[in-house]
Amino acid sequence: MGQLVKEFNEYREKMNEVILSKNNLVMKRLWNLDTNTYEEGALDKKTKEMLGLVASMVLRCDDCIKYHVGKCHELGITTEELYEIFAVANIVGGTIVIPHTRRAAEYWEELVKESEG
Repeated sequence: MGQLVKEFNEYREKMNEVILSKNNLVMKRLWNLDTNTYEEGALDKKTKEMLGLVASMVLRCDDCIKYHVGKCHELGITTEELYEIFAVANIVGGTIVIPHTRRAAEYWEELVKESEG
């Protein structure tokens, strides 16, 4: 696993465990709501993850972007599809999204390289 992907996943997992271990009902419900939002429904998981990625890019949340890029990769989104997602996010969010696109592209490249073995 590439270092960028490994560090992100390990940190995310560690801190989620810390937060959820405090047994705050609101936080647990929020995590559950987030998980359930991306489940299959009228929209498929792939579409929901693409929407989540665009929203995360427009909101400029690098952790959220990495999470959704990873999920998009898991769901079989192609590089061509990803760059169309990037295009939508940059049109909606403006040029301030470009630095986030760079980091998302870097993360994607690591995921692709990892999956090619």
